[in-house]
Amino acid sequence: MKGVEITLKVLFASILLGYSMAFIAGFCRLSNNIILRSFTGFYVEVFRGTSLIVQLFWLYYALPMLFGWDIGSNFWAGVLAISLNYGAYMSEIVRGSIQSVAKGQYEASTALNMSRFQRMRLIILPQAVRMMLPEFGNYLILMLKSTSLVSLIGMADILYQGDLLKDANLSLAPTVYFLVLVFYFIIALPLIWLTKKMEGMSKKGVAS
Repeated sequence: MKGVEITLKVLFASILLGYSMAFIAGFCRLSNNIILRSFTGFYVEVFRGTSLIVQLFWLYYALPMLFGWDIGSNFWAGVLAISLNYGAYMSEIVRGSIQSVAKGQYEASTALNMSRFQRMRLIILPQAVRMMLPEFGNYLILMLKSTSLVSLIGMADILYQGDLLKDANLSLAPTVYFLVLVFYFIIALPLIWLTKKMEGMSKKGVAS
């Protein structure tokens, strides 16, 4: 129970920052500015092509030693690693969903003399968000699973507390890790429900 609060804090902070990164990077990937598009593409490929654990260690250990870029705490190192990693994956969902909106929708909104911003906000994005919902729901659960990695940088989350109990009495290891599994599953239950709800909303064509 001591580790639940840390796990939830990391999860919710990662969700907020991760989804923000997904939309920012997704829109940048669609930008007409080749520099912005190339930079974002580099970020996406690096974070999708390397291990989350390595990224976590880089943010917490390597960057401060090499460049003096101190993240400030293991909490923010963990949140940034999870957010940047999953933000890179989800940015492709954002980009792909926007590009999947029927070309006729673009043409119709242009014919109505809408600006690019109005076209995106009122016509394209609501339809694209509907397509994003199922995958976004799946990534909620994946981010929860990834919060267990913050125990590797000394955060006293559920897994860390379980390791402490196990180290105090090795014979209890099976019981401890079973309880750790149960705790993660209990936290995942509302996320699983939310994912199914988002899938249902997507099928109905309702984005809100």
